[in-house]
Amino acid sequence: MRDGSRMRRAMRYVALWMVLLCGSAAAAPSAPAWADNPPGPPPAPPPPGAAVPAVGRTWPVGVRPTVVRGWKPPATVYGPGHRGVDLAAPAGAPVRAVAPGRVSFAGRVAGRGVVSVELAGTDLRTTYEPVSPSVREGDEVEAGGVVGVVEPTGSHCARTACVHWGALRGGTYVDPLSLLPPWLLRRGPSRLLPVLGVPMP
Repeated sequence: MRDGSRMRRAMRYVALWMVLLCGSAAAAPSAPAWADNPPGPPPAPPPPGAAVPAVGRTWPVGVRPTVVRGWKPPATVYGPGHRGVDLAAPAGAPVRAVAPGRVSFAGRVAGRGVVSVELAGTDLRTTYEPVSPSVREGDEVEAGGVVGVVEPTGSHCARTACVHWGALRGGTYVDPLSLLPPWLLRRGPSRLLPVLGVPMP
């Protein structure tokens, strides 16, 4: 009797150890691949009012288009204002990415074609509308790469066709013209170039 009771007790211990061993093995997660080299903290967002880097290499339309309406930041998130600039451009004109990046949206919003591009190496995103897209979400674009053409309808410019060009840092609108370096913003001085192949008088 005593031997039977010892045997049952031993079997219970073995069963308990098996449960504990199996349970702890199942509960212990395998070490992630980066355990020896954990990732650092995400980069801190720029402080409010930080300068916008002049990463632009071209205008969205034309060489130096007329700014039909300038940027007027709203006082509040939903307040009145103009969250971008309107650039004069004829219907069918190519619309170009001002800097390299990845297309984050290409489609229609409220009946108008919109293209958004996340600019490489920054926390900035540009938008262009009304544009008939020639790119798709996820496409990589270079500076000057065509992302679509100006749509003939849907412009909110009263007197002429235009492209609304916006720029955002996170959820905050910034002046898109600040993306362009000074040499693109102003017209340079006229330069006389030599004329080749014409005989001197």
